[in-house]
Amino acid sequence: MDDAKILELFRNRDETAIAELRSKYDRLCVHIAGNVLSQREDIEECVNTAYYEVWNNIPPASPDDLKNYLCRIVRNISIKRYEYNSAAKRDNRFTVSLEEIADCVPDTPTEEIRLDDLADAISRFLRTQDDTHRRVFIRRYTYGDSIAEIAARYSLNEKTVATYLFRTRKKLREFLKKEGYNYG
Repeated sequence: MDDAKILELFRNRDETAIAELRSKYDRLCVHIAGNVLSQREDIEECVNTAYYEVWNNIPPASPDDLKNYLCRIVRNISIKRYEYNSAAKRDNRFTVSLEEIADCVPDTPTEEIRLDDLADAISRFLRTQDDTHRRVFIRRYTYGDSIAEIAARYSLNEKTVATYLFRTRKKLREFLKKEGYNYG
């Protein structure tokens, strides 16, 4: 079933919407949560929480891209669970990618509308990048894949992946400055 039909099920409050969403995107959601969390129970809980959140948010939310909307929710829930699980300890497996991107995006806005605007600006920027750079960037910062995993996936050298990421982050920072986002 395509995303437009799934969204329509959500708008009509049809409970089969969750089953269709799970059927289409469960493997992707588990992958995203698994890149952040190590416990299977935590991963399953985060994915289920994401489905519940989507159910509660649509309507009134009406995402243009259901897949990206769901991925962002899964990622955010997983990061919150990771932070909760490792409050005093430091596992840099996922925090490294967050620290990398922190230099090119402004401090987190406080208003939800500004968060959506920032996400839209980043999406517009990514659409201007060539396919390989865009895919590498998304695999690293949305799905949380390691540089080694990305290199293996796209048959690239790890140094090439690191260079792609560095250059794309630099271009993103300049793009966001032109869009009017201030850096602390």
